[in-house]
Amino acid sequence: MNPAMLKTNLQGLRGEIPVPGDKSISHRSIMFGAIAKGQTKVTNFLLGEDCLSTIACFRKLGVDIEQEDNHVTISGAGLEGLQEPAEVLDVGNSGTTIRLLMGILAGRPFHSVLVGDESIGKRPMTRVTKPLGLFGAQINGRKNGEFTPLSVKGGQLSGVTYELPVASAQVKSSLLFAGIQASGETVIIEPVKTRDHTERMIRQFGGELETDGQTIRIKGGQKLTGTEIHVPGDISSAAFFLVAGAIVPGSEIRLKNVGLNPTRTGIIDVMQRMGADIRIEPYENGSAEPAGDITIRTSELKGTVIAGDLIPRLIDEIPVIALLATQAEGETVIKDAEELKVKETNRIDTVVNELSKLGADIAATDDGMIIRGKSRLSGGTVSSHGDHRIGMMLAVAAAISSGDVHLHQKEAISVSYPTFFEHFDSLL
Repeated sequence: MNPAMLKTNLQGLRGEIPVPGDKSISHRSIMFGAIAKGQTKVTNFLLGEDCLSTIACFRKLGVDIEQEDNHVTISGAGLEGLQEPAEVLDVGNSGTTIRLLMGILAGRPFHSVLVGDESIGKRPMTRVTKPLGLFGAQINGRKNGEFTPLSVKGGQLSGVTYELPVASAQVKSSLLFAGIQASGETVIIEPVKTRDHTERMIRQFGGELETDGQTIRIKGGQKLTGTEIHVPGDISSAAFFLVAGAIVPGSEIRLKNVGLNPTRTGIIDVMQRMGADIRIEPYENGSAEPAGDITIRTSELKGTVIAGDLIPRLIDEIPVIALLATQAEGETVIKDAEELKVKETNRIDTVVNELSKLGADIAATDDGMIIRGKSRLSGGTVSSHGDHRIGMMLAVAAAISSGDVHLHQKEAISVSYPTFFEHFDSLL
């Protein structure tokens, strides 16, 4: 397939963008709606390929799901209403779908097989399959359950106490789904607090759990009830326009209805620390998830250090933060981010290699990268490597590049932001 020609050497990005629905919350709204009793209505659902994979999997599990544009209605019959699938459950490119779904299937008294695309086939699954085995689930796969295809034989689970070896909201959420089905109490201890959409949604559906710092306790046998969910805009998607607004000369962009969950706003903290001209207007919307409008203007930026507890709050935004750092005075160091190696690509190597092609002064380290600004980016041929966040980061990089930029595998962007280029063009 021929590479796409990206818009380069832009000035004055101006306008408003309605940020598409949060990917993490959209996934979870389908999952909780499917295992709750009664009807759940979801508005502003993200129509990205990953979230549509979640809908497809739950339909195969016998759940009635109606979708009209970004409005979704789930008719849940409780956990007992899930049925053994007659065919393989294909999660596509979605790590969230496969990892969280395993936690649900672990407690169901039937057999399922999970597969995904080539990228999913390379992503580590023992971080989920091993603790689910402690609950009593039987999960088999290639390399002793490390890789797909995965076979799940669910059944009666018993609560466990488990200390996560890595900070992962996906692993935590999978274990919470198992814990809500298990006999007794399940205790999950995180090394660092990660995004808490699952905990918020359990309460929103009428469930109970206790949180104390990084320790979460949940009792099994709880029944959930359908509800209404309005999905706020995804701050991980907004991040690309936050960076574009900060680095493209003469820009002012207003991003509408952005989720402001404090476990996800690390990019705002970093941009403010770097000197970004950013204004936040929170909503009082009574929702389980805080949201607001964000305005970003072209900014004079300075380098910083990004590390420690901040990393889980911006792990998905690191590719575009690296681009931001190329336009900051001085050095930016990103560390404690080994988790980037097991995303859709090894995002440390991919970010460094692709930005280097455009003239960035950037180097990989074992757990992150070092970026020296301020770099003048030039043209080149780059690739998303099938990773949606790399593709969008490179489109923003092209906007400040002096020469032609050609992008291979542009189609990967539709995984999380199908209207990305339409929204980009609206600012020109």
